[in-house]
Amino acid sequence: MVEQADKQSMTKQKILDAYYAQKETMQTSPLRTVDYRIKKLKQLYKNILELQEEIYTALKIDLNKSKTESYMTEIGLVLSEISYMIKHVKKFSKAKRVKTPLAHFVSKSFVKPCPKGQVLIISPWNYPFMLAIEPLVDAISAGNVVILKPSETSNNVTKVIDKLIKKTFNEKEVFTVIGGREECSFLLDLDFDHIFFTGSTRVGKIVLEKSAQHFTSVTLEMGGKSPCIVDETANIELAAKHIVFGKFLNAGQTCVAPDYIYCHKNIKDKLVQAIKKQILLQYSSNPINNDAYPKLINKKQFDASLKLISKENLLYGGKSSEEKLKIEPTLIKSSFQSDDMQTEIFGPVLPVLTFENIDEAIENINKLSHSLALYIFSSNKHIIDKVLSKCSFGGGCINDCVIHIATPYMAFGGLKQSGIGGYHGKVGFDTFSHKKSVVDKKTWFDLPLRYQPYSKFKLKMIKKFIK
Repeated sequence: MVEQADKQSMTKQKILDAYYAQKETMQTSPLRTVDYRIKKLKQLYKNILELQEEIYTALKIDLNKSKTESYMTEIGLVLSEISYMIKHVKKFSKAKRVKTPLAHFVSKSFVKPCPKGQVLIISPWNYPFMLAIEPLVDAISAGNVVILKPSETSNNVTKVIDKLIKKTFNEKEVFTVIGGREECSFLLDLDFDHIFFTGSTRVGKIVLEKSAQHFTSVTLEMGGKSPCIVDETANIELAAKHIVFGKFLNAGQTCVAPDYIYCHKNIKDKLVQAIKKQILLQYSSNPINNDAYPKLINKKQFDASLKLISKENLLYGGKSSEEKLKIEPTLIKSSFQSDDMQTEIFGPVLPVLTFENIDEAIENINKLSHSLALYIFSSNKHIIDKVLSKCSFGGGCINDCVIHIATPYMAFGGLKQSGIGGYHGKVGFDTFSHKKSVVDKKTWFDLPLRYQPYSKFKLKMIKKFIK
């Protein structure tokens, strides 16, 4: 086993030097040109492939992720985003002609995407590579300079990220800040043009408060208690297969993981049995010793998940290893009053609740904070439509879990407590861009109606133009 990396920190002066160096060169940065952005994206893609084994190793140390899971949920998603941006960034960057009102005769109107400027990206530890580099890809595609603050908790991955950034960019383009809460707090006191944060709602509030001091726009990607509804018409075996995949991926440390199952009371026992079967098939009868099963990031997360399990509520699983920081996939019976339903569960513990009718389910779901995701397993189109229209959530799936985030063709993001704004693909480019609205007025004709002195005739003509 490779030794855990030593915790590192960075002096405030070094951060300030990089910050002001970026400020000075922001307008003259080569990232303002689309061809240079594409060049850098291609270089980033190449360097990720060259450092791939180091990324695998770091993810193994920090989270015990297998190569397959590391590629599927981290490296592959980043490479896909880079490929998409290389293909589309020229089109995204072009000024778009829009209609011009007759009152503006003679002129043309267009919207021109421009970089917001200097961006701060703060990323978490649960998907430490993907959630740092994917927003970076979108920010670079839009032409910004970036200060990147990866999580200090996943320190081995942070070291590889720092190496990757130094290999690909100069510090005036992208600078990595190594450190913890102190460095993060220091950065939030600085004046950025956009802040992109992924993490907890608690810290998201702090980011929002700090950004308000400088009128800085923000993107907040947080979480919440994402429900997984299973009704009587669902394909139970397939639902169980997808739920086990989505929930216990990365040992439950996923912001869009199903946070609780909310199933019809008539199919609860059948669903629980099907989930047990799938846990055995996907993770073996001894997940603790399964080297492909991830661990909890640290003792704090381990204790928080273990605290939710008791003899009274246990339906399946519950075994753990403090030494390995592992808890096997666990099902517990629950209610909306239980401790496990008061906050988001960031671990391999899955509460099971029941409802009698879908209206009751919708009412109870809506009493909770807005969730980042929602999943419904059903064959009843009327019920599906009712849930989608009446429940508030960021995004989700019908008859599957978590896969809605793995596409550049749709935005990923939440609302209210689960997030502000979104990214991925074109939406990611737009997130890091300011769209300038411009009217190009011709000089060979000037309509005189708007100028004083006004008259009844001018008012009559203005009413014809503007109505």
